[in-house]
Amino acid sequence: MKERPVIILHGYSDNPESADRWEALLEGAGYDATQIHIGGYVSLSNEITIKDVAEAFDRALNASIGTASEFDAIVHSTGMLVIRAWLTSYGLSGAVGEARRGRLKHLIGLAPATFGSPMAHKGRSWIGALVKGSREVGHPDFLEAGDQVLSALELGSKYTWQLAEQDLLGDVYGPDARTPYPFVLIGNTPYGGLRKVVNQAGTDGTVRWAGCGFNTRKIMVDLSLDPALEDGTGRRASVVQWHNELVPLAFVDGHDHNTIFASPGTEKDPLVRAVCRALEVGDSDAYTQWAAEFADWDDERLPPVGGARYQQFVTRLVDERGDGVPDYYLELCDAAGGRLEPLDGFEQDVHAWREDSSYRCFHVDLNALAGRSTLELRVSARSGTSLVAYYGHDSERMVSAQGRPNPKGVWDARIKIPTELQTDDGRPVKLFYPFTTTLLEIRLNREPLYGNKGQVFWWHRVIR
Repeated sequence: MKERPVIILHGYSDNPESADRWEALLEGAGYDATQIHIGGYVSLSNEITIKDVAEAFDRALNASIGTASEFDAIVHSTGMLVIRAWLTSYGLSGAVGEARRGRLKHLIGLAPATFGSPMAHKGRSWIGALVKGSREVGHPDFLEAGDQVLSALELGSKYTWQLAEQDLLGDVYGPDARTPYPFVLIGNTPYGGLRKVVNQAGTDGTVRWAGCGFNTRKIMVDLSLDPALEDGTGRRASVVQWHNELVPLAFVDGHDHNTIFASPGTEKDPLVRAVCRALEVGDSDAYTQWAAEFADWDDERLPPVGGARYQQFVTRLVDERGDGVPDYYLELCDAAGGRLEPLDGFEQDVHAWREDSSYRCFHVDLNALAGRSTLELRVSARSGTSLVAYYGHDSERMVSAQGRPNPKGVWDARIKIPTELQTDDGRPVKLFYPFTTTLLEIRLNREPLYGNKGQVFWWHRVIR
């Protein structure tokens, strides 16, 4: 009889009954019914945040299994954000953070919304609220759709960016017993029937293949520093230390976003076998063996369906103070022969986070970029006023030849992008890597103009 408790969490707008089939399968695999805890939580209230749910989960967890007991977790969709928020709520280095990492032994994500969903911003519309919102009699707002939860789930959200900086770019998960063993499984089949109208390329119907894994990198391009003052390395781009390149991502035949949680097959279903085997992993060798059996790809990381190979880029432009640049344009170009040829595969699917458009999400089919070796990123930023301009060193000048600022503070530049980079600890990293999410932060200078009346600051009288 299995002794460690298993926690099961559903996704946005779902209910605990959806996990009934998994409960029966776990009982058949030797788990005592009293050790299977299926959680339910509010996701359709406009006042509730994912952090609220994580805190409520902690209260319920401690009341059910104690404050120190180890447990495993199977989470679906938004449930992944809940458990990750619980892991990071009190930081990672303190006593509470270390204790939480030690308690969670296996983290199994079924179609996890690790970086949100392309459906989230649609759910925030009036129609989305009508379809998904609570309609209980007497409910104070039957059109509620969980606005704050959906804000976090929106592509390119500040919440998923900051959460990734905490755990995916930190030393939280790993291939040994000191940290949770993470496993990610996602269906390779989009929705059928009437729901197929919402299908988008590179998704299981709700979340993106490239946006559910833990294999995340962050690249920083700092144009706010004068290269003459740099340390001599000449590096304008750096890659934050990479931690989760070995976390397996397994594609499951025949399942979409809903069936992977609500309708798993028998114990012979590869999905069920993968989950049950994951719960038995006890050391790094077994972890490696699981990945080889259920997530075995060749060196080219072949796609789960068809010929597409997707990567997701979440970008943010900031100034030297760390404030976001809301009005900007990014374009990836082939610079062969000195001319910029825009690559359609980079900008055909772009979403700006509604609450702060300095955050953008790009969904890229890497096949459209194949064979390109002279890549440059065209960056254009606009302040919205001729009183302030953005500027990046070693790029187009902030002012015209006549010394006047560009109209409305427009700045336009070309940045060479190497296809091979190095992490901070010296390891080589490919810029393009299928079925992953890359965070890209570009830092510029924001320059208020001064000297003449009508600019941001000037001297009325100079005492000599």
